[in-house]
Amino acid sequence: MLKTVVLGAKANPARYSYKCVKSLIKHGFEAVPVGKITGKIEEVDILTGQPDIKDVHTISIYLNEESQKEYYEYIFKLNPERIIFNPGTHNQELIDMVKEKGIEVISDCALIMLSSEMY
Repeated sequence: MLKTVVLGAKANPARYSYKCVKSLIKHGFEAVPVGKITGKIEEVDILTGQPDIKDVHTISIYLNEESQKEYYEYIFKLNPERIIFNPGTHNQELIDMVKEKGIEVISDCALIMLSSEMY
């Protein structure tokens, strides 16, 4: 089962990060929500800080460009195979760094990718 870290997760059902975690679970993926505030999405705890997570396949980003900066080192420490920059999260500086490390970059909506079986 492919593991996805949802970076910028919130326990608010109206937020896209919340919807992404629910959709990942529904589609059979392992979702690991990481956010600034603890809470739950379905039965999954939102982890805070920069937790050590093993075997990460994908990071789906739900943070604006400025908020991403404190996570640069963390993102590379997780060693993902790909990173999804969802709408509103485009960050050319990070995209260039990610590509330099040979990590796949996708600028798309994870929710649409999941619903269209392109994930």
